[in-house]
Amino acid sequence: MSNTSIPLLAIAAYSGTGKTTLLKQLIPLLKQMDIQVGLIKHTHHNMDVDTPGKDSYELRKAGADQTLVASDRRWALMTETPEQPPLDLHYLASRFDNNKLDVILVEGFKHEPISKIVLYRESMGRPLADMLDSNTLAVASDGPIAIAGNVQYLDLNQPLAIAAFIAAWLKKLMPGEGSS
Repeated sequence: MSNTSIPLLAIAAYSGTGKTTLLKQLIPLLKQMDIQVGLIKHTHHNMDVDTPGKDSYELRKAGADQTLVASDRRWALMTETPEQPPLDLHYLASRFDNNKLDVILVEGFKHEPISKIVLYRESMGRPLADMLDSNTLAVASDGPIAIAGNVQYLDLNQPLAIAAFIAAWLKKLMPGEGSS
């Protein structure tokens, strides 16, 4: 179970389906609904959020196991994981400030047992059934599709309707509470 009380919601799809594109539309829409959003993005690439040549980069590369870079406007903590343990989504989520968020959207981690909206484009030629599991709340597709069970259909081209679905889902999770 998660070490955080913040609900996790995955936006899951095959690579190239448009997860990042949708998230870039959803986040400001959710913010307009007074929903405070965190984001965890999984990448298979060797990534670096620090800039070569900057002091923080040079100090981290000198061997610091953790480096926190801070300014008046933001801070970021980088943690080295040379032993390459498997990523633990709930551990990562527990690093967020519970008091500042209403939901953590998760891009990737499609096989994690968390609530998810699956994005699907039939034109990609990949099977939808492989993406669905008991945690699937909805399928957002660019065309009509048949979905079994209690899984809701959403139009992938209607981000406002998807944001409204997320807001309604959050409201069901926290009856009687307003968002922060």
